[in-house]
Amino acid sequence: MVARWGTSHPSAPLVVALHGNGTSEHSMIEIAPWLPHGPVAYVAVRGPITGDSGFHWYTATDGRPDPASLATGTAWFLEWLDDEGDPDRPVLLVGFREGVTFAGALMLTEPHRWAGAMLLYGALPFDAGVPMARGQLAGMPVFLAHGTDDTRTPSRLQARTWAWLTKESGAPLWAERAAGGDQLAGKVVGDVGTWLADRLDHLRAHGENPVPDGEDAAWPTVAGGRLPVRAGPPPDVTVGIPQHQETQTAPAEVQERLWPRLAALPDVTTGPTKVGVEGTRALLLDRGAAAGPDAAFLLPDDGEFAHQHPDGSLHVALPDAQAYDALAKGWAVAHPLAGVRVSPGMVLVYGPRDEAEVEIVAGIAAASHRYAR
Repeated sequence: MVARWGTSHPSAPLVVALHGNGTSEHSMIEIAPWLPHGPVAYVAVRGPITGDSGFHWYTATDGRPDPASLATGTAWFLEWLDDEGDPDRPVLLVGFREGVTFAGALMLTEPHRWAGAMLLYGALPFDAGVPMARGQLAGMPVFLAHGTDDTRTPSRLQARTWAWLTKESGAPLWAERAAGGDQLAGKVVGDVGTWLADRLDHLRAHGENPVPDGEDAAWPTVAGGRLPVRAGPPPDVTVGIPQHQETQTAPAEVQERLWPRLAALPDVTTGPTKVGVEGTRALLLDRGAAAGPDAAFLLPDDGEFAHQHPDGSLHVALPDAQAYDALAKGWAVAHPLAGVRVSPGMVLVYGPRDEAEVEIVAGIAAASHRYAR
């Protein structure tokens, strides 16, 4: 059973809404009029399992999804989706509470199927037989909202969800914590609408960016031609804008060994950036001479292809394959609005911690320079 709103055109972007346990498709389709209008179709699907009150996506024990039930539900849903209009249309998910868990299973099982996801007041399917590798959601923009008053989703699962999406997933993530957690209303719906409108505009203008193909990217600018895996856990990075690194920041003396390497790249000029925190230094090319696409620049009109923050981290724009490789190898985190308002290949590269990492980070920046030229 489904409920629909918006266009019925079979090739229009499709937004699929997934309700929480114990309710139905009607509880989710009600938010559709508050989301972007135009050539977009909304469909809310009813969970396949009938409960004492409402419907469910999977069975659970002590709140943990049963792996077999979750896998069965995922296969059932994907079979339904195969008959839902043009197979090449962009499909985005919006999940609420347990619908977030189910959306997470779909995203992680077949990441190539989705053009984005909105996860509202819920947790990912941890310990439920679903693969969760570093960089697995690279190229898939995600909006995450957690409610400060959420009493249904266990705090430990909220914390694990927040940590994995921000540090490990590779997804361009817009994350926020706000008052609420018991219903979809007010600010969170407005913020979802703004994010979704930007993502749909980007899809119409640029199409869907490809997802990683599992192969290591070639790095002609890095010694050995391949990017190694960064040692240790990822640092903390702000989840909003401006985006910058908060822990494991580059020592000042290491930063100053990196900067001359960047400034000496061919045809590069330097100066203060027009975006980013105070003290950020920009790397620029003459936009009239540089042949790279607009996607290779942070600010295409000004020729800024990279900049370094006072904490030593860098914003760079990379070709998709190299961006995804940097995410999977632990050298970078996606910009919160990559593929939403800015280039899909825009990432924040962590500041180098020692001389060996100076070489790697300089090589990543040189790849950005090569792309822009």
